[in-house]
Amino acid sequence: MGKGDRLDDLRARLEPPLADLGLDLFDVVRTGKGRGTVVQVMVDRPGGVDLETVTEATRVVSPLLDEWPGIDSAYTLEVSSPGLERPLRRPAHFSGARGMSVTIRCRDGAGVARRVRGLLVASDEEGCTVEVDGAPQRIPFDSIEQARTVFEWGPVDKPGRGSKPGRAKQETAHQ
Repeated sequence: MGKGDRLDDLRARLEPPLADLGLDLFDVVRTGKGRGTVVQVMVDRPGGVDLETVTEATRVVSPLLDEWPGIDSAYTLEVSSPGLERPLRRPAHFSGARGMSVTIRCRDGAGVARRVRGLLVASDEEGCTVEVDGAPQRIPFDSIEQARTVFEWGPVDKPGRGSKPGRAKQETAHQ
């Protein structure tokens, strides 16, 4: 049984009790070996998660992970939200990120690396389509090395420059 198969088993164990808390299991990532093993569990829900939610999820996940046969030594558990710039690893992640800005590091058939940044417009079980400068680019999942959403900062009003409703009228009245 490969590492991915074991993580699929762990996902299946964690999803129901996290759902009971109103949480979606976004992803499970395992890195390191032996005492250096880190298991990262990312949870989400509409409106996001706060520290109290992460604490509740940790209380639920920890005993289940202790019983999981995929870990045979000490480990570090990290429970968090996926964040604003979310990793995209599975087809469901790409599907959930449609309409968002993404950056993808991939390799073409000749092994040449490239980075694609644009709007994720479509995805299916085989790959995704990213619109770059108005042109769609199809990217098969098996060519993707790393992908994530990109948080786009909006313009910020400068203090004193119309950021308060009615301020412009007030200044005009004094002239």
